[in-house]
Amino acid sequence: MAVREGSLEAPTRHPIAWKSPDYHDEEKCLAELERIFDICHGCRRCVNLCNSFPTLFDLVDEGPSGEVDGVAKQDYWKVVDQCYLCDLCYMTKCPYVPPHQWNVDYPHTMLRAKAIKYKKGGVDAGSRLLASTDVHGQLAGIPIVTQAVNAINETQPARAALEKVLHVDRHAWLPSLATRRFRSAAPRSPETPVQDGERAPGKVVVYSTCYVNYNEPGIGLDLLKILQHNAIPYVVVSKEQCCGMPKLELGDLESVDKGKRANIPVLAKYAKEGWAIVAPVPSCTLMFKQEIPLMYPDDADVQAVKQAMWDPFEYLAARKRDGLLKTEFPQSLGKVSYHVPCHQRVQNIGPKTEEMLKAVPGTEVYRNERCSGHAGTYGVKTGTHEVAMKIGKPLFRRMAEHPAGGAPDYISSDCALAGHHIDQGFDVNGLGTPRLEHPLTLLRIAYGLD
Repeated sequence: MAVREGSLEAPTRHPIAWKSPDYHDEEKCLAELERIFDICHGCRRCVNLCNSFPTLFDLVDEGPSGEVDGVAKQDYWKVVDQCYLCDLCYMTKCPYVPPHQWNVDYPHTMLRAKAIKYKKGGVDAGSRLLASTDVHGQLAGIPIVTQAVNAINETQPARAALEKVLHVDRHAWLPSLATRRFRSAAPRSPETPVQDGERAPGKVVVYSTCYVNYNEPGIGLDLLKILQHNAIPYVVVSKEQCCGMPKLELGDLESVDKGKRANIPVLAKYAKEGWAIVAPVPSCTLMFKQEIPLMYPDDADVQAVKQAMWDPFEYLAARKRDGLLKTEFPQSLGKVSYHVPCHQRVQNIGPKTEEMLKAVPGTEVYRNERCSGHAGTYGVKTGTHEVAMKIGKPLFRRMAEHPAGGAPDYISSDCALAGHHIDQGFDVNGLGTPRLEHPLTLLRIAYGLD
């Protein structure tokens, strides 16, 4: 095995060459998959991260040669289908990522394969609709339609039909549509003039995300209450579309491009005016911090948005370090079993959510970094929901036993979808019924805000 070069250097990422003619060349992609699979087979450090690696290693071990050359190329797609682009292998496990000479980028090679599959028409209509968050999200806020859709979510015969048509597992938790969207419910920021001698707290523009806007506006409203409590001026992005992460996970890069062309001009204007852009869903933050910049490395507006984009707790922790955040918390939270989502971990911002929650007196935070298994549509689709629950089971069990003794008072995750998946895992496995709340809601509670 070759000696690693640059072993003390941080991992680097090459731009995604999705506009190159070679990018969609299936034969060349399969050759690169074989090269990387051979390296992964000899290492196997990532076997416990997701089902993609066990699928690969089983194919190798059960093949005629016991090596990657014994795996049929057609079976490579089984491995690709199990990857949900969490990025953990690249950022936390793999010793062969750039600048290593072997240049292994497992997630982005999977993305290339997914893009080829999508372009060939290999993605079913149900998966395409599930990833079209702005399409079905438009039903939110329409009273009769919202009631009907939410009723379907709770009715087994209707869920059985949904499973047949859209391949959504009848047992998977699905989010409800909000009766009022966040973008219409969000109050305007009150005037917060800075007195002479005071340090300005900055200003925030909130990119609401599809999920908060259409499904759980309470998360966004809690963020606004926290900003208002700390006298931080805010506005909501004037107009927005889906960040593109659901489409990226399908390999639908043309739709990602379409969303970029809609979002970036709007967000870049805020960035250039000195606003901090905050998005309360880690996957959306990651999209603007990493994936879109790698797809458009020479686009100045994209890079400006990247520099201005913040995770909510990353932003609040920065204000706390500067002495600009209120740290009087009248309400303790007790025992919190907290899950760090994959798409937040790979942003390399550190445990900022944990840092903020631990600042609340009488609060004991138990941090858990295992994957929940949800991974967007992967956790709800027929054929992968059960796998997602299996992947998450070790996490569910760990979170159920708080080190402070007994069951937690709260379970929480910065990814709302992962939080509900964990909550379902508690229920299915008989692990108790702690209260599920988003970390922003927990911080709002700790501040004693209504």
